[in-house]
Amino acid sequence: MSGTSCDGIDACLARITGNGLSTEIDIIGFETYPYKNEIRELIFEASHKETGTVDKICRLNFILGKLFADAARQIAGKSSLSLSEIDIIGSHGQTIYHVSALKEKADKEVRSTLQIGEPSVIAQETGVTTVADFRTRDIAAGGEGAPLVPYADFILFGRDGIGRAIQNIGGISNVTFLPADCGINDIIAFDNGPGNMIIDRFAEIITDGKFKYDKNGELALKGKLNQGLLERLCSHPYLSIPPPKSTGREDFGIQFSDNLYKELKQGNVVVLDAIATITAFTARSISDSYKKFIQPSYKISEVVMSGGGVHNPVLFQFLKDYLEDIKLRKVDEFGIPSDAKEALAFAILANETICGNPGNVPSATGAKERVVLGKIVPCR
Repeated sequence: MSGTSCDGIDACLARITGNGLSTEIDIIGFETYPYKNEIRELIFEASHKETGTVDKICRLNFILGKLFADAARQIAGKSSLSLSEIDIIGSHGQTIYHVSALKEKADKEVRSTLQIGEPSVIAQETGVTTVADFRTRDIAAGGEGAPLVPYADFILFGRDGIGRAIQNIGGISNVTFLPADCGINDIIAFDNGPGNMIIDRFAEIITDGKFKYDKNGELALKGKLNQGLLERLCSHPYLSIPPPKSTGREDFGIQFSDNLYKELKQGNVVVLDAIATITAFTARSISDSYKKFIQPSYKISEVVMSGGGVHNPVLFQFLKDYLEDIKLRKVDEFGIPSDAKEALAFAILANETICGNPGNVPSATGAKERVVLGKIVPCR
């Protein structure tokens, strides 16, 4: 899969036996294949109303399909397997646009989503049956199409008898809360708000394109927290909306980041203070969402972290500070590489689809019912 950060393709190879709560998983290999700069820029262009032309999106759909197929071939080869030994490829695709319920205030907009990376190309190039386009079925069933990872989280982490928050920090931050001894209908899940998305953009602007992200939080470490700016950022309307809810590049992407940068520059805010504060903003939006939407009813015993954000020690420390006495763990402690967890989730969802099992969680997406997700391109 490729997330909202658009930094590359995460490929996870796993041996999955069984399905549903009887699923057993063995991770065989994982690798991230970075996008070339021109592909990354093309994705960003395709994702914006001003530059996302029909011909550009059409071509990119097939380009990414080929790149996803190449990633599948490479991860199999790295693990000393041939593609003929792979049963299923699950592809989330690359999100180009996502219209959540928040956008329905506009008369001309309806809840919808678009992920590209043509699965027919993946299947043809690899010879492997491919499952893709997971989000559209949930939207057809009245949901937001996101988050979809909660069902995989339930399979992976939902049977330990404690209240556990599974927190991913990618471009966007999203949480799955699994109450102690929970059933599928007890799950609380939603997008907290921005993850690395604004931080990445500020790092790129500040360094004139030299950095695509704030590696090890080095830029944020040089700045100081601007409390006034932090409180203003925390007043963003998305953060006060109760779940089910989802967000994305449309709310916190390049346009938001560039406008914020211009505003802060005009206000003479030190740019390194700005990136430090934006890093704190991601942590605060996570912490505040727990306090508003989870902790009034449940105890959170521990938080299990995954995604690129876990590699930013400044972000991690802010989160520790804001969460106070809640134990923080990395998903690596459970035998799952932090960067592999989201890709693994879609391998699990692909397996559920092939088995004919629903993969969405209505309490998380707002769907009217549980439905089988995705479209299958048969190959053999």
